[in-house]
Amino acid sequence: MEIREYLDDRGRSPFGRWFDSLDAQAAARVGTSLARMQAGNLSNIKGVGGGLLEQRINVGPGYRVYFGRDGDALIILFGGGTKARQQRDIEDARRLWEEYRRRKR
Repeated sequence: MEIREYLDDRGRSPFGRWFDSLDAQAAARVGTSLARMQAGNLSNIKGVGGGLLEQRINVGPGYRVYFGRDGDALIILFGGGTKARQQRDIEDARRLWEEYRRRKR
């Protein structure tokens, strides 16, 4: 399964910015989780509305990765966060998902 990062209109990746802020241990856990997604393992995933999905990584503060599926073989990463900021992170990711779908038309 192909995984891509969403890029805003300036070519910046909100997911990349979040990922780069993680410590080495958290980045390794998130990286492992993304590798599993790429291999087709979509466990610990739930819908959070409007086609946006959340993958839970049960380590540390409860990391989350937000993404949408574009077809059967492509996952677009929008951002990440922790359980503490979950609602705000979902709102931010939802806004990016809607922007992605608008720009794709």
